[in-house]
Amino acid sequence: MSAPSRTTPPSSTVLPLSDVSNPDATQLSPLDAATYAEWFACLAEPTRVRLLHAIASAGRDTTVGELHTRLGISQSTCSHHLRKLADVGFVTLRREGTATLVAVNPACCTGLPHAADAVMGMLGPRPCCPDDVPADVTVRALEPDDWADVRRIYAEGIATGHATFETEVPERRELDRRWLPGHRWVAEVHGRVAGWTALTATSTRPVYAGVAETSVYVGAEFRGRGVGKALLHKQVTAADADGIWTLQTSIFPENRASVALHQSAGYRTLGVRERIGRHHGVWRDTVFLERRRVGDPDTP
Repeated sequence: MSAPSRTTPPSSTVLPLSDVSNPDATQLSPLDAATYAEWFACLAEPTRVRLLHAIASAGRDTTVGELHTRLGISQSTCSHHLRKLADVGFVTLRREGTATLVAVNPACCTGLPHAADAVMGMLGPRPCCPDDVPADVTVRALEPDDWADVRRIYAEGIATGHATFETEVPERRELDRRWLPGHRWVAEVHGRVAGWTALTATSTRPVYAGVAETSVYVGAEFRGRGVGKALLHKQVTAADADGIWTLQTSIFPENRASVALHQSAGYRTLGVRERIGRHHGVWRDTVFLERRRVGDPDTP
């Protein structure tokens, strides 16, 4: 989204994306920092933000005349700010007869969110998994005798009101049908089941064979002592070893501890899904998080 040269058509504007493949990189390069600063400085003028929004929301090429009428500003002011937006690369300008047509530079749709994520550290190296797992927590595969404890802990999570849209614990047969074999884990503390985690396939289509939805629950009396960290450690390392390339989960925003726990295991927040479902008659939002497989050069 850098400014196009005089000899380069706007459609070929190059988007300078930060290289985040280096796990040791902790700082933006000076060139990227200067580029992003130029973008943000351009948008420090409210009229330009309004113009960019009007152009993007139009969904088609827009004339300068339409824009100055819609925003209630003079044509000269409109033209001035459009030139500034075009210089940075947010929009493209082209003449058609006596009219100047304005369109959003397609690179803008990728570049601006990327810049914000890069500056806020969202694109930097993420941890593989929690590294401060307590020594007295053991994680092992779920066994048939564990189902009663698993369902009891599930019920304790439901009782908090911030763990799931479920209002009743699913039957064992239903959970056994949903959960992927080989990715059902329980945590033990002094021989007692303290929590569990499991993966569920997101689709039956082969193309999504490596994408799974995750769940993790910690018993009420064991919360705050690292059981969740131990479960997430096993969850993500086992998924990585088994070739599962994407883990995803949805968490109520009120459950800040769970969001932080997942971020410690390399999950990143992709967005908030507003009013995605009703819970006890109330519309609820969820935070959508994703984790990509670590250490596989073939993973996108």
